[in-house]
Amino acid sequence: MSKRPDPARRSERSRQAVLDAARELVSEMGYAKVSIEAIAARAGVGKQTIYRWWRSKGAVIFDAFLALSQVDDAITLPDTGDIEADLKLVMRATVAEFADPDFEAPIRALNMEIVNDPDLAAQYREKLAAPVDEAKKVRLRSAQRAGQIAADADLDLALELLYAPLFQRWLHRSGPLTPEYADALVDLMLKALRPD
Repeated sequence: MSKRPDPARRSERSRQAVLDAARELVSEMGYAKVSIEAIAARAGVGKQTIYRWWRSKGAVIFDAFLALSQVDDAITLPDTGDIEADLKLVMRATVAEFADPDFEAPIRALNMEIVNDPDLAAQYREKLAAPVDEAKKVRLRSAQRAGQIAADADLDLALELLYAPLFQRWLHRSGPLTPEYADALVDLMLKALRPD
């Protein structure tokens, strides 16, 4: 007796094919030239399949990016007891990720959509930015308890001090994204937050 195909498995395979196709097309063509039709054709699914799961091209790109980032509730930053070493490790990885052409294209596409789509911006904050920022703040709180950064430091502002220059350099392509740059950002942020 032959088994019937499992629709859930087939759906997940189709969903993954759509996400892969969206990432590939954004990397190859740029966001503006990618269409739902092109994603469907590359993924081997119908447009209606895409619209069943996503309301817009931006939503597909966001999920493709989210899947690439593999963010989940268990995200943690290294905690060796040395906040400088731990932050430099994280920032070097972040810089490398932003400089990776396969990762950069979907990030740029996502940012273009977020600027014009408040709903997508809210999803981004809720599903990606907030969990990642909370993991970063957990590590900074540990550094506060260890006396490595000021106990009264505003941790949201600390994250902005660390990441905003990187984002601006990346966004404007105003300079190289190197390990040395990552280390310099950490050094400046820690200098500003050291206890008196």
